[in-house]
Amino acid sequence: MVSKSSKPRVLLIAEAANPRFVSVPLEGWSHSQAISRVTDAHLVTAVRNRDAFIEAGLVDGRDFTALDPSRIGKPLSKLGYALSGGKGKGWTTIMAFNAIKYYYFERLVWKRFAADLKAGRYDLVHRITPLSPTVPSLLAKKLAKINVPFVAGPLNGGLPWPKGFDASRRKEREWLSYVRDAYKLLPGYRSMRRHTSAMIIGSRATYEQMPSRYRDRCVYIPENAIDPKRFNQSVDRVAKLPLRLAFVGRLVPYKGADMLLHAAAPLIREGKVIVDLIGDGPMKQELVDLAKDLKITDGVIIDGWVEHTKLQDRLLLSDVFAFPSIREFGGAVVLEAMAIGLVPVVMDYGGPGELVSPETGYAIPMGNRQEIITRVAKSLEELTADPANLRKMGDKARQRVLQHFTWDAKAAMVLKVYQWVLGQRDDKPSFGMPLPDVMSQSQTMSQATQPSVTVGPLA
Repeated sequence: MVSKSSKPRVLLIAEAANPRFVSVPLEGWSHSQAISRVTDAHLVTAVRNRDAFIEAGLVDGRDFTALDPSRIGKPLSKLGYALSGGKGKGWTTIMAFNAIKYYYFERLVWKRFAADLKAGRYDLVHRITPLSPTVPSLLAKKLAKINVPFVAGPLNGGLPWPKGFDASRRKEREWLSYVRDAYKLLPGYRSMRRHTSAMIIGSRATYEQMPSRYRDRCVYIPENAIDPKRFNQSVDRVAKLPLRLAFVGRLVPYKGADMLLHAAAPLIREGKVIVDLIGDGPMKQELVDLAKDLKITDGVIIDGWVEHTKLQDRLLLSDVFAFPSIREFGGAVVLEAMAIGLVPVVMDYGGPGELVSPETGYAIPMGNRQEIITRVAKSLEELTADPANLRKMGDKARQRVLQHFTWDAKAAMVLKVYQWVLGQRDDKPSFGMPLPDVMSQSQTMSQATQPSVTVGPLA
C-alpha cells in the first residue's frame, strides 16, 4: 500500500497528447500535465508528439517515453480515412479503426514497461486517451495479474443521434453508428471493464450506458476543462443592444449553425443581435446563402476559422455563446466561452447540458429541428429583453468554470480516485452528477456549520 503522505507513482498513457493541437490531443496534454503536478508521473505517448513535448520543456526518458506505432498505425489511418468519407466525416468509423491501432500501441507499452511494473516501480497505470469507451484496453487484465491498479478515463462517447436528425447523420457519413453496439464484440471490451480498478466517466450518457455490474467502479468527472492561462480575461463591459452572439465549431449539419441563424433571424432584422459564426467547413457557403435568403446578411459574420491561441480575443467581442449542437460529447468550447464570462445557450443533450446550470446559462431541451429553433429563439428573446442580466449570469458562469473546470481542479478530483484505488481512502469519491453550482461565500459559511451537508465537490 502507498503511504498516505507520498505522491502516487503513476504511469500515464496518453497516446494522443499534444500542446500544439486542439480537441483530444490538447486535452490529453493538459490533463496529463495537471496530473503530473500532483503525482510522481511518467507519461507514455506516441512518437509523433515527441517534438512538441521537448519544445514544452519535458525531458525524453525522464518525464515521458515516446513509442512508435506507425508500422501498424499509418496503414490503418489511411484506410479509416478513406472509408470514413474524408476529413471531419465518419467519426464512428474512425473510432473503429482507432481501436485496432490502439491494440498495437498497448503492445508496445507492455513491451517497454512490463518489467518496471512487475518490479513495483509504479503504483498504478492510468489511460487518459483514447477517450472513447468503444476503444478497449488489453492492459487491464495483464495489470490485474500483477496486482497493479488500472484506471481508465475520462471515458466519453456513445451519445445516440437524437430522433429526427437522420439526414444529418447521413451527411456526417456515420454509417457505423447504426450498428454501434458492435464494438462490444471487440477483444478486451469485457475484460477491461472487469479488471479496471476505476473508470472515470466523462458524461451522464456514458454512465447510463455502462452496465450496472460495473458502476461500482465508475466515478463521474466531466471530460473537459480549461487552461486559465490561455483564457485569462473576462468580459467587463455592460451588455447593450445589439447583443453579439458567438458560435464556434465546424460548419457541419449537427453543429446547428443553420438553426441558430433561423432562431436569431427576427432579432437580427430588428437590430437586436449580431451573430458571429467562428469556424469553417462544408456548410460555409450554404450558411452564406441562408443569411441572404433570410435577409440578415448585415447581421451575420462568417469569415472562417480562428486559431485557438487567438480565440479568446475574438470571443471577448461577444456577449452570448450560442451553440445549438445536437450531438456534442464534451463541449470544451462551451467552457472556454464561459471562462471569459459569456452566457451560454446550448442544447441539454450530451456534454454541454452538464456544464451549464440554470444560474449560468440556458440548456435548451432537445426536440426536432423546428422545436429547437423555436426554443433557442425564445431564449434569445429573453436575453435581449433584459441585457443587464447578462453580466450577472456571465460572472457566475466564469466562477463555475474556475471552481470546477480547470485542469488543476480536475487533477485534484483524479487524485482522490487514485487514493481510493490504492487503499488510501475507504469511500469512493463522489463529486455530484452534474457538478454542483458555485455557492456564494455567505452560503458556504452557513453550510459549513452543518456537518450533514457537503459544500462543493464531495471529499
